[in-house]
Amino acid sequence: MVENQNRKRILEVGCGRIKAPGAIGVDSNPDATAADVIADVNRSLPFVDNFFDEVRAVHVVEHVSDVMKTVAEMHRVCRPGGTIFLVTPHYTDFSSWCDPTHRWHLNSYSFGFFGSTNRDRYWYTGVELRQRALHIEMASLWKWLGIQWLVNHSDRLRRFWELYPCFIVRGKQIEFTFEVVK
Repeated sequence: MVENQNRKRILEVGCGRIKAPGAIGVDSNPDATAADVIADVNRSLPFVDNFFDEVRAVHVVEHVSDVMKTVAEMHRVCRPGGTIFLVTPHYTDFSSWCDPTHRWHLNSYSFGFFGSTNRDRYWYTGVELRQRALHIEMASLWKWLGIQWLVNHSDRLRRFWELYPCFIVRGKQIEFTFEVVK
């Protein structure tokens, strides 16, 4: 009984056919085999405030109709100090553009909007996220040449890369880990 109380509560948003072990899966598609709950992720999630320790959305945020609302909903259901984990294609990757269901093409700075230092955020949302980790995945050649390591270990090089050579040395996907601030 105590073991269940200590278990981390994880929500997998847009789970489809795969979800994290022990997670509650939610998806809008009734054919999503891993879904425990069928709900439209573009609307309010059917969970109480501050319930989950971790909210995961792997290759979901690029599909939603409103990124701001979706992030706000993930923030609402996640406890203070909890984790939001997002994975999305990098906007320079072919997969970001060839899927007609992708509505958003994001880069490593897209969610900086939710940071405490962004004063413009208050015009649109009270949601605050503290970035804990960021990882940009690149093709094998760029890994082998060490470019992926450089981009992931230097904010200056990452900013330079996303401003200039990223359309030649393209990213594949971005993994964000955020702490929920309330």
